[in-house]
Amino acid sequence: MRVLGTMVAVSVIALAACSPQVPDSAAGIGDDTSPFNAPPEVEPGQTLNGDPLVSPTRLSDENASNTANWQDPRPSGAASAGNDDIAREAAAAISASGQNSGQAPLEASPSNPAPALVGNPTISDENNFEAVASRQTIESDAERLARQRAQYEVVTPTAVPDRPQDLSPNIVRYALSTSNPRGQRIYSRTGLNLQARSQRHCAEYASPDLAQTAFLELGGPKRDRKALDPDGDGYACGWDPAPYRAAVRAQSQ
Repeated sequence: MRVLGTMVAVSVIALAACSPQVPDSAAGIGDDTSPFNAPPEVEPGQTLNGDPLVSPTRLSDENASNTANWQDPRPSGAASAGNDDIAREAAAAISASGQNSGQAPLEASPSNPAPALVGNPTISDENNFEAVASRQTIESDAERLARQRAQYEVVTPTAVPDRPQDLSPNIVRYALSTSNPRGQRIYSRTGLNLQARSQRHCAEYASPDLAQTAFLELGGPKRDRKALDPDGDGYACGWDPAPYRAAVRAQSQ
């Protein structure tokens, strides 16, 4: 019995040694901002895993000293040579711009003369007495008036040309010549798929007025080759003569 108890104890110890470590049950669960879940703080001067901790103040001092002691890795002559190249390129660009425009660059200096102002030739100065007196005399003005009178020509009135006769259908005249409202069948329409054909052909016109004009040109309202008037009221693609009739009635009142 004692031997059996010893073997059981050894087995329990072996199983405990082989089992994985159980993580902290409170870490990562619930409110991470809770002070109970925050990791323990390490005070400056303590060691972590055998290494001393460095304070943030020492790190900032080292960075400041490194920045103060930084030097340009390029030779001193290379930096000055780069500045000289930039100056030469700028001078060459200024010189090239002066050659392309045909004029040298204007230097802003008080000693330079003021630029000449060119007047607008489109504005007349005939009402300016001083300007006219400087270039005209009484004799020259009389000669100019004589030349203008000689060029004056009276045009004989002629008859107004006749307006060319328009042979295209007049939808206003057609609207006033009819009396049936839209949708009332007057003419017989036969054929297959009249509604589908009407929708397809009416889409070819930008407005009902244009569709009605084309409908009359093709022999409407008695004939309807393109099924523009499937209901037979004499009006193509939803064209309505009522506004034209109302306008005539308003003028007569």
